[in-house]
Amino acid sequence: MFVCKVLFFFSLFMIFYVYAGYPFCVWILARMIHNSVDKARYEPTVTILIAAYNEEKYIGQTIANKLQLDYPKSKLEIIVISDESTDKTNEIINQFNNQNVSLLLQKPRSGKTSALNLAIPHAHGEILVFSDANSIYAPDALKQIVANFHDPEVGYVTGKMIYTDSDGTPIGDGCSAYMKYENFLRSMETQIGSVVGVDGGIDAMRKDIHSKLNSDQLPDFVQPLKVVEKGFRVVYESSALLKEDSLQESRDEYRMRVRVTLRALWALKDMDCLLFGRGGFLFSWQLWSHKVLRYFCFVFLGIAFAANLLLVPDDPIFRAFLGCQFVCYTGAILSPVFTHYGRDFTLLRLLYYFMLLNVASLHATIKFLQGKKQVIWSPRKG
Repeated sequence: MFVCKVLFFFSLFMIFYVYAGYPFCVWILARMIHNSVDKARYEPTVTILIAAYNEEKYIGQTIANKLQLDYPKSKLEIIVISDESTDKTNEIINQFNNQNVSLLLQKPRSGKTSALNLAIPHAHGEILVFSDANSIYAPDALKQIVANFHDPEVGYVTGKMIYTDSDGTPIGDGCSAYMKYENFLRSMETQIGSVVGVDGGIDAMRKDIHSKLNSDQLPDFVQPLKVVEKGFRVVYESSALLKEDSLQESRDEYRMRVRVTLRALWALKDMDCLLFGRGGFLFSWQLWSHKVLRYFCFVFLGIAFAANLLLVPDDPIFRAFLGCQFVCYTGAILSPVFTHYGRDFTLLRLLYYFMLLNVASLHATIKFLQGKKQVIWSPRKG
């Protein structure tokens, strides 16, 4: 039973460390290091890249939004890559062809990464900005992003995502609990050096350090890691705001999390040199703590539950622990039922999302161990 106790308490410690201990450590370090970014008014030439597949619902609004950004029109171009779209996406894009908007056709359909590889040689901007086909930027978002590139140490910048309802209004105070948590981490990580996670809908990087990626690599993850490998910083700009429709169905959120986690696991495998010190000890620790251990937290949850079952006859304290676990998992499972009947409990929603993330990580890990990869997928549903 001693081994079971060790495994149980070690697993509890790791779960606590992943979700609370690491953020606390980063918060402390940020107050000790405070590696600020030398931001200033800066207006380089910019190319906004948008990969699209069957996005007729959003693409017109997205392009119009980019054309209305508060940025010199003579220094801005937009390239949309249609990944063999079969709806009216291409027709809608062509309506903007006299406004510094270019359409590139990718055939056969090969996914976002290949689409970006296709577009880079056609981009004239010093700064590349990556937008999703349904991403709506705040008017000053581009200026806020590029101001960070005044600092020669900065190679990659990510903005702040705000999830909205279908009518465009922010959910709650403007961000889901998960995104608020992630954005807090990014803010702290920026102060100590580089962030290890970005939002693919509002990212930017220096064109001269862009790396061509394999079609199965996740550009939102691998590209920033390659920037760190080259000795540049990846930073978070909280003033550069992006609005995207929230996913309305849990199954859509689940599929998205499985896909993103699977591609992230392959990215970590491809860039494993950074896990072992290539980008410095500090960044290696961040990568292990923020990504690797987070993706494999389901292992610690499983061990804690299994060890707790074996320890129940041993001590009343472990019966209490097991009771807490049952209550939490049951509450998470029942959360959608309560919501369906108009009873919305914040704690249960958080537990449900926590469980969804970890089950999705388990699913993605099984696919990863089977050698499966996902290069293309259907548009994100809002």
